[in-house]
Amino acid sequence: MIPQNTNWNFPTAIWFGNGRIKEIVNACQQLNIQNPLFVTDEGLVNINIVKNTTDILKAAGIQFNVYSNVQGNPTGKNVTDGVAFYKENGHDSVIAFGGGSALDAGKTIAFMSGQTLSLWDFEDIGPNWRLADPTGIAPIIAIPTTAGTGSEVGRAAVILDEEQQSKKIIFHPGMLPNIIISDPELTLGLPPHITAWTGIDAMVHAMEAYCAPGYHPMAEGIAIEAIRMIAKYLPMAVADGQNLEARGNMLTASSMGAVSFQKGLGSIHSVAHQLGAIYNIQHGLANSILLPYGLKQNASAIEEKMVHLSIVLGLANPGTDAVINYVLELRKQLNIPHTLKEVGIDDKLAVEIGRKAFDDPSTPTNAKPVDAHDLQNLFLAALEGNLENL
Repeated sequence: MIPQNTNWNFPTAIWFGNGRIKEIVNACQQLNIQNPLFVTDEGLVNINIVKNTTDILKAAGIQFNVYSNVQGNPTGKNVTDGVAFYKENGHDSVIAFGGGSALDAGKTIAFMSGQTLSLWDFEDIGPNWRLADPTGIAPIIAIPTTAGTGSEVGRAAVILDEEQQSKKIIFHPGMLPNIIISDPELTLGLPPHITAWTGIDAMVHAMEAYCAPGYHPMAEGIAIEAIRMIAKYLPMAVADGQNLEARGNMLTASSMGAVSFQKGLGSIHSVAHQLGAIYNIQHGLANSILLPYGLKQNASAIEEKMVHLSIVLGLANPGTDAVINYVLELRKQLNIPHTLKEVGIDDKLAVEIGRKAFDDPSTPTNAKPVDAHDLQNLFLAALEGNLENL
């Protein structure tokens, strides 16, 4: 059944349903937005869904400019240039439109538009977020066009520090968008391989959150349901990109995965962030390749949870091995590579990747403690396709 149009709040206002993009003017009016900066990425700006959306704004007489200097792994320069453009044109808000890169860049531009400190002063370390002036954060409307990162429901953004060749998380509670327009029709043009990569990205979010240590049963419950929905609907969305039932449920599951990872992420993300920073590999693809190896390395700490997840997924012989085998078969079905070698990565920077991954903010909430050598081994296992030595 195709999901029905509906509104809910969790944790922010979500306007969900087919054709809801037509209500973008109403969203602007509710937030008293008169001159938004429309932020999208360089690969999306010339696609019809951008023109159709900006045409709605034009028809309503809303003044705006488009900023699309956003790379697939958005950089600090993308953000600082966007902030300068925002100020030069007297904008009062941001409409962030696209996949995770556009959403992260848009949220960060809105955040930085009224700050006096530099971007990296707000890296998610300790109480850095308290250095920000919350009154300087512009209103944000987030409009996802992929079902993967769930950045639309996040209070943070991942930005590439090109000088350090590392991804950094910029965090502030005020970065949470004010209104989300979650319209499945906007995802209909997504190619099968991007649908697959972003869909497994959402699954990794939920799996790592579910396995993260600590007590947060609400996040765990959301994560389990997100995984169940992805398992059901992702193959359908890849096989038939026009299937609105699959697209709608994937869009919701993506948001759920991101809500759940407030509990934490883990080593898969720790390594994936380095691969994106160093090799510019698409984040969902990196997570998709790393997933079974991360599960295998954490097996001693997650067996009980994997038994439960196996039951939810209807797998025989419940346990970690059953989930890993399921993931391997799912990846084959979705034509996702089994190794990092297949996407052109080699072992020359293995030590550096392990060291940088250890410093990544996802590492402390891994299912079990890991050191730089463990993370180097995770990378090497995914490079060679070796599940046995973890």
